[in-house]
This record gives sequence, structure tokens and C-alpha cells, in this order.
Amino acid sequence: MKKFKTFDVWMNIILIAASLIWSFAGRDIAFIYGYFLVGGWQLISMIVHQNFGWFTGPGSNRSLYHVLVVIILILALAGVLWNGLLYAVMVIMLFASPFMAIIYAGMCYHETYVRLKRPLSILKN
Repeated sequence: MKKFKTFDVWMNIILIAASLIWSFAGRDIAFIYGYFLVGGWQLISMIVHQNFGWFTGPGSNRSLYHVLVVIILILALAGVLWNGLLYAVMVIMLFASPFMAIIYAGMCYHETYVRLKRPLSILKN
């Protein structure tokens, strides 16, 4: 777990920084690729964490974040049936996604470099 968590933190940081640099360098619609790159990696990370039960206990920050992402996915899928909803979700996510990516990377950092450093007697979930 420790190796994956460390790799996950640094992959998040590198992908976010690279997407940010690419966004400013490109100055066109190509910045959208960064959304898919970072979001894709974070989705894989979320699935791995959920599958192994790492830091996903009831009421944990990670489980709340996973619920939020599932709600967003359900709204996007419902938007396929109703274009107005899909458009609204897309516009909101255009602005919310960068903040969500940073929050997720911060959560991974905290789990790896703060919670895993504490004694096991204190560590919960």
C-alpha cells in the first residue's frame, strides 16, 4: 500500500502541474485534455482505494469524496437523457474540476505523509 500511495501522490502532483503548464502554453482548447488526464488518473486511484478498502471507512473524507463523484457521474448520465442537465453539469465541472483535483491530491498527500506516519494505535480507517 505504501508504495502505491507514494506513487499516487506524486503522480497527482506531476499530472496537475503538467496540465497547468500545458494549459498556459497551449492557449487553446487543448487544456481540456488535462482534465481527462488528471481525472482519469484520479478515477483509477479512487477505484484502487475502494477495491482495497484503504481509508474508505464510513464518514471518512475519502468515502465522502467518492459519494460526491458518484453523484456527479449519475447527474452526467442522467444528462444524456436531458441535454439541459448535461450542459449544466459540464459547465459546473469545468470550473469545479481543478479544485476537486487539488482537494483529491491533498487528501492523498495527507493519507500518505500524515496518517501513515502516525502510530498504528492512533490510525483509524
